[in-house]
Amino acid sequence: MEKKPSVKEEKYMGTKKATIKREEPNTYLVLEVGENPIQIILTDDNPNNVKSAFNLILKELTKGIFEFKLEDESSELYNNICVEYLSQLNAEIKIIHGELEEFELTENK
Repeated sequence: MEKKPSVKEEKYMGTKKATIKREEPNTYLVLEVGENPIQIILTDDNPNNVKSAFNLILKELTKGIFEFKLEDESSELYNNICVEYLSQLNAEIKIIHGELEEFELTENK
């Protein structure tokens, strides 16, 4: 069951930019988090890369709730993959931020 963000969360929810970086031989989903953007390789199955990215997102969530918005006008396969990926990630972010607040693990107590 998905937890709906509170009115306070929605009012103060930040938006972070997500883009697609297309290079040879790899394509990346780039998430603007903190000082260094997170790059998730879309052309390689590497669970450690995803785990590392999620840990950085989790650390940023302690500062406040946010969601990612994809800035990409293409209608190709990688765009479709990233739209779905960010939809699921944003839903998880809302749930996890609620749990962080419940256990008083956020900076804004």
